[in-house]
Amino acid sequence: MKMDSEVLRIPALDVAALRRDFPLLAECVNGKPLVYLDNAATTQKPQSVLDTLMHYYAHDNANVHRGVHTLSQRATDKYEAARARIAKFIGGVSTQEVIYTSGTTSGINLVAQSYARPLLREGDDVVISAMEHHSNIVPWQLVCLQTGAALKVVPVNDAGELEMDEFERLLGPRTRIVAMTHVSNALGSITPIAQIIKLVHDAGAVVLVDGAQAIAHVGVDVRTLDADFYAFSGHKIFGPTGTGVLYGKAALLDRMPPYQGGGDMIRSVTFEKTEYNELPYKFEAGTPNIAGAIGLGAAIEYVERVGVGAIAAYEDELLAYATRRAAEVRGMRVIGTARQKAAILSFMLDGVHAHDVGTILDNQGVAIRAGHHCAMPIMERFGVAGTARASFALYNTFEEVDALFDGIARVQRLFK
Repeated sequence: MKMDSEVLRIPALDVAALRRDFPLLAECVNGKPLVYLDNAATTQKPQSVLDTLMHYYAHDNANVHRGVHTLSQRATDKYEAARARIAKFIGGVSTQEVIYTSGTTSGINLVAQSYARPLLREGDDVVISAMEHHSNIVPWQLVCLQTGAALKVVPVNDAGELEMDEFERLLGPRTRIVAMTHVSNALGSITPIAQIIKLVHDAGAVVLVDGAQAIAHVGVDVRTLDADFYAFSGHKIFGPTGTGVLYGKAALLDRMPPYQGGGDMIRSVTFEKTEYNELPYKFEAGTPNIAGAIGLGAAIEYVERVGVGAIAAYEDELLAYATRRAAEVRGMRVIGTARQKAAILSFMLDGVHAHDVGTILDNQGVAIRAGHHCAMPIMERFGVAGTARASFALYNTFEEVDALFDGIARVQRLFK
């Protein structure tokens, strides 16, 4: 089946123009035009982000904060302007509540060690779900081992949706924190995060949301959600690698001890006592990824210019088209069929290892991810060692979806 423009409702997004903003998309791989469908792992970077990084290093390179010379002041201004843009993008929160991190993993570990570890006691509960990325499993296992708290897991159904009745049953008077993904990186399932947060607050606990896969694909307003903590990575939203943000409510952050010690997170130091800096700097020890943070600000600006609503609508069409095509392929099993999904098609082909699928597709210039996607428990839930995963972004096209399925047909012919 090929694309039928009379059937598809294509949102008003000039994808051809957007593609020209991303230089790497013009690459060829194995003699074929690149079809990049590995966006859940990392997104490509627009020229505006690349230019921002180069401009910083060529014209503004200096350390931020406390420097009295011009370059330091310019770098600081851009670094903090990016923080302000990010604060506005996620719901108009205070810049004091926006902590720069190296990514989602760093943000989750910060909350686990700085918020949860001092709080938890033996008999307390931490609740996560079966579809979490390892980065939202292992930090909680560590903190439970350190404190004697118990880790409880919300199961998912055969479609890859949370079993909400079981979730409500797990919540209790000893629940201290719930750490939940907003969008599953392995399945694409969108969790009912607003409902989850309300239930958790009604139970007297707090919520950390893993927003790594949500930030570029669905509108995120942490104030409307009433999230206590929200973590995401810059490289998932067209920004540089090694960048990220932890949003936290100021009242919670204020009473948390620093996660790391060093420069910039202090107000004064003697051998007898250290006074910590104000928010958000209390949690930003050492020289930060200055260029990366400024580049993340440029990436957010790019997404704002395109429009999150338009991006989400277009990606929904791409996913719907890919899902319809998958339903017509004999021997293809889609893993994750939730009613609410975002931009991810995870699948298996009968008799073919996911790595073989990925390798053969790569020979055709089609880049996908193959494996357990750092989500081994959900793979076990569905009885597979791993899946092949195609993940979409604003610059992908329906023709690229066709190229994916042409490649899948080639895989099946080779393994017939």
